Amino acid sequence: SLSLSPSSPSLPPSFLQSSPMADYDYLLKFLALGDSGVGKTSLLHRYTENTFTGQFISTVGIDFKEKRVVYKSARGGFGGRGQRVLLQLWDTAGQERFRSLTTAFFRDAMGFILIFDITNEQSFLNIRDWLSQLKVHAYCETPDIIICGNKADLENRRQVSTARARQLADQLGLPYFETSACTATNVDKAVDCLLDLVMRRIQQSVDSSALPLHECRGVSLDQEAPPQGYCSQC
Repeated sequence: SLSLSPSSPSLPPSFLQSSPMADYDYLLKFLALGDSGVGKTSLLHRYTENTFTGQFISTVGIDFKEKRVVYKSARGGFGGRGQRVLLQLWDTAGQERFRSLTTAFFRDAMGFILIFDITNEQSFLNIRDWLSQLKVHAYCETPDIIICGNKADLENRRQVSTARARQLADQLGLPYFETSACTATNVDKAVDCLLDLVMRRIQQSVDSSALPLHECRGVSLDQEAPPQGYCSQC
């Protein structure tokens, strides 16, 4: 396995690479964020277990699911070798009363899945508020983030158009996916995109030993960014 200094400022304090005896090469933590009821729990269940139920109740505090994947860079990173990744996908409560508990986990996450409900206008408007929270609490000012407009199967109840959501994502310089935990539409594609972004950051850190924070790639939360290519999944 490639060596990586855990103190590199381009990576969160909790970043872990496996010991020689572990059955994975990297342990990565992704955090799902968004208002209550947007489908964070359902989306993570669909990704990790390929199941769906409409009976979930609101998450209290924080929970997580795990999935093991093999990542192979489309750009030949890591010497062309597949990397065994243990993904921990953290499911956060969207209610305001749990916000202080949720933000305590921001600095430990390497990637963020920002979710809104396409049938709920307010959940879309609150995206900028969640991004402001990330600016304050994430491990660097340019973390890797994707936006998911969830519940795409409920087209007849849509309140946020695809064009409008894409326009915001392009302004922010973030990948955008319309997902459905119910039908599994784009769920794997979205998470795989985030994994690709994070693994590219790790490869950069491996190559440079300690990537300076000001070179930490991703979207700047201080200003709007131009559209760009993001990952092999986008």
